[in-house]
Amino acid sequence: MAAPSEVRTCEDFAEFQELLRVMRTIDDRIVHELNTTLPTASFAGKVDAHQTCKELYQSLREAHASREKIIKSCIAQTSNVVKTLREEREKAQDDVALLKQLRQEQTKLKLMQSELNVEEVVNDRSWKVFNERCRIYYKPPKSQ
Repeated sequence: MAAPSEVRTCEDFAEFQELLRVMRTIDDRIVHELNTTLPTASFAGKVDAHQTCKELYQSLREAHASREKIIKSCIAQTSNVVKTLREEREKAQDDVALLKQLRQEQTKLKLMQSELNVEEVVNDRSWKVFNERCRIYYKPPKSQ
């Protein structure tokens, strides 16, 4: 059931961006999340900071992995469409509508590829904030 919606999402770039925006909510709210869940010195005994940081770490990893998977899947799908349109364009050099569609798909592909760069910046910012606040309480495995 996830596959058809992913396909629809890849076809419409605005929908693709909206999906990523919604999925980046955890990254947008990480500072708030850390401020509300990690204890200050006066409340250190009332909250399990290790468990809280561990759960947040898992949430961040899952969110980053799922977004990267969707972005790369859409890039691959759009690349295939561009390849097919190029092949059709070779056969029909005079087809203006085909050329227009090819250009639109190429533009969409470039925009999707730029989302990978945006994703890297968002992830780096989230990990920086996470490490600043949780380094005392939780040491993630070295695979990060």
